[in-house]
Amino acid sequence: MELATLVTAVISDIHGNSEALKRVLDDIDRRSVDRIICLGDIIGYGPDPLECVDLVRARCAWSLMGNHDFGVLYEPTNFNQLAESAAYWTREAFDAEPDDALRAARYEFLGRLRVRIVETLPGMAFPVLAVHGSPRRPINEYVFPDDATSAAEKLESIFERIDRLCLCGHTHVPGVFTDEPDFYPPGELGESHVYRFIEGEKAIINVGSVGQPRDLDPRAAYAVIHPDRVEFVRVEYNVEVTAQRIKNVPQLHDWLGERLYLGR
Repeated sequence: MELATLVTAVISDIHGNSEALKRVLDDIDRRSVDRIICLGDIIGYGPDPLECVDLVRARCAWSLMGNHDFGVLYEPTNFNQLAESAAYWTREAFDAEPDDALRAARYEFLGRLRVRIVETLPGMAFPVLAVHGSPRRPINEYVFPDDATSAAEKLESIFERIDRLCLCGHTHVPGVFTDEPDFYPPGELGESHVYRFIEGEKAIINVGSVGQPRDLDPRAAYAVIHPDRVEFVRVEYNVEVTAQRIKNVPQLHDWLGERLYLGR
């Protein structure tokens, strides 16, 4: 079997940033990865929600529902003011689509997004759980890096719901949680930024954010899952393009563009 059929690219937290998403897809194509999955938050915050949804529909084997996808489709409950305003503007953008069939198809796509998927990825010997937030609350629970040192009971409860491996996003911070418990950002995994799966060890892989990284690195983030390891990848994109598009939308606060330069 060819290598490409054994490799899955995992993207998450695009947040309406088509400039970042297109660069990530270009990078995936250069790696000859023929299967992509998405962990949710395709939309929200960013200026290009329609294009991002269309790209995910076309390129991903499947996508999960993130809290911002849920907020646009239903109601943005418990959102801060910037996120709430962005959600309402995003919904207006969906509704403004003049093509009735395309508008309906996009809403149907959002409505069919699942909150959790258990799947044996191609080439792997065990099933993988995929959620946006956490196994306990798939849409909106954050699993933060410092939970490994400050919330041991929380992580213990979460790992009880994982057989072997879990993929998630939501915090926009890439890295690996193990059931020691511990957290390893990609920079602590050596120059290759690779974590190899260990027999008998449970792990949570946060793949980071394509469209709004929050680990002080403005480059788009995603991960590539091999049968025996995960590889964390960063991709440069033109932040200025997205930031300017955000500024051009009155309903989107300028800070949503400014933060992209800082990776926070």
